[in-house]
Parts: sequence; structure tokens; C-alpha cells
Amino acid sequence: MPSETLPNADALVRPRVFLYPLGLWLLMAVVAVANGVFRETVIIPRIGDYPGHVVSTVILVAAILVIAFLYFTNTGIAYTRAELLLVGLGWAVLTVGFEFLVGYLEDTPVSVTLGQYNVFAGQVWILVPLTLFVSPLLFGWYLTS
Repeated sequence: MPSETLPNADALVRPRVFLYPLGLWLLMAVVAVANGVFRETVIIPRIGDYPGHVVSTVILVAAILVIAFLYFTNTGIAYTRAELLLVGLGWAVLTVGFEFLVGYLEDTPVSVTLGQYNVFAGQVWILVPLTLFVSPLLFGWYLTS
């Protein structure tokens, strides 16, 4: 009788484990909106538009890292690497989608929203979705293994 091989545990994906990360993304979205208000009302008037966007982006990246670190190093859920990659991908897609939705609702041309991701033009916003993408794997697998 041939022996059965179990599927790779790192490839398993359990849909129920995505509920908490979705709630965490909502928290990060609230933090991002508060950061935007802080940027527009406090940071930009003091240091200018471009430096204000850079400082605000760094603040948001730091906040995302802290939130993800606190969750993934303290959760009782043992996420697989595949699940962590999907969490990061979901967070990044939700964030980019949210940005384009807000742009659409504010009648911002798509070219302007896309321009926020142009690192060759000095834009740093791409750090936010990149941080959202890598932080679950960083804190949920790499630092906890």
C-alpha cells in the first residue's frame, strides 16, 4: 500500500483566519485617514507640501509596522506562509483600491492617482502598499519562526 503524503502545511489556506487581518486593515485605514488629516493640517503648513508628504508617509509606514508587529507577534493564530502572503496581498490591494476609489469620488484623474506611485518623480507613497504587503510575512513568519 503506497504511503499518502500530506499536503505542505505552508501551502494550506484557511479562509476563517482572514477575519482578524481584515479588521486590522480597517484599523490601519482609520490610522491612515487620521495621518492624512494630520499631514494636511499640521505637517504641510509647517514644512511644505513635498516634505510633508514624505514625513507623513514615513509616519504611516511606522504605524503599519507597529500595528502588524503587535498583532502577528501576539496572535494565537498560527498562520501559514501562504496565508501571510495572502494577508499582505489583500492589505495592499485593499489600500490601492481605496486610494483609487477616493480619487474617483473626488473626481481626481486616474493619472494623478497613478502619479503618486511614480518613484522616478520622487514619490514615496509606494512604500505604504509595499509595507502592507511584506509586514505579515515579516512579523508572522520570519520573526516568529
